[in-house]
Amino acid sequence: QVQLVESGGGLVQAGGSLRLSCAASTTIFSISTAGWFRQTPGKQRELVARMSSGGTPNYADSVKGRFTISRDTAKKTLYLQMNSLKPEDTAVYSCNVLFGGFNYWGQGTQVTVSS
Repeated sequence: QVQLVESGGGLVQAGGSLRLSCAASTTIFSISTAGWFRQTPGKQRELVARMSSGGTPNYADSVKGRFTISRDTAKKTLYLQMNSLKPEDTAVYSCNVLFGGFNYWGQGTQVTVSS
């Protein structure tokens, strides 16, 4: 069982920055595919950024050049640095790990970007 706890969400003005953190209960990020998803009411959850076990990142086109996914294996933490935030980035952001055929999710953290 893997437990994930996100933090770092909040209210920020357009153009601002936030850094989300996802703390895992075990050393998981270096041996799994992990990423960040976001969801707004009435819309499907969408992939924002993903990192392979080998450390290769992938980003949604909408966030390329603005968001950076990273990890600290010693701290068992996955990060999402979000810069140049836009109102359309407003959503609940959730951390996800795919490991051993199972999907693990955190509880989510709200990010609100005001115009």
